[in-house]
Amino acid sequence: MNSGRTNNSWVIWLTLMVALLLSIAPMPYSTGLGRPLWLAMVIAYWAIALPHRGAMAAAFVCSLVLDVLSGTLLGQNGLPLILITFLVLSLQQRLRMFPLMQQSLVLMVIFGIGQLVQLWLNTLTGNRPPTLLFLVPVPVSALLWPWMFIALQWMRRRFNVY
Repeated sequence: MNSGRTNNSWVIWLTLMVALLLSIAPMPYSTGLGRPLWLAMVIAYWAIALPHRGAMAAAFVCSLVLDVLSGTLLGQNGLPLILITFLVLSLQQRLRMFPLMQQSLVLMVIFGIGQLVQLWLNTLTGNRPPTLLFLVPVPVSALLWPWMFIALQWMRRRFNVY
């Protein structure tokens, strides 16, 4: 039975594909250091907005695609992204109640934990960065979160994704 609402799952997958493209798009080294965590932000939004729509499965599939596209070991991007998704889903009810700036601060901590897990995995594979510049995307992503949230919320309402 159709409840009168459209499914529009394609909007979710389109935003995830755009985030994947933004995650692997070539950038100069100096600006590439501060590349936001696009995929983590989009998955975090969909996990907050629609937790029942399979955010963990989307995180797993997208992380494997990101591993293949970026040429890293399979699962190297998966563990941090799935951990971020798990933490966002665990705090989903609270995050929905927070104002956008407070959401940004909580997500900055969650993204920081994800980056530290990424550092641990890079260290295990012998690719440890010499400085703490791997943490630069965390505050950049937190600063972009309010605009990302507003844009994705507009898309969700425009295309009736529920």
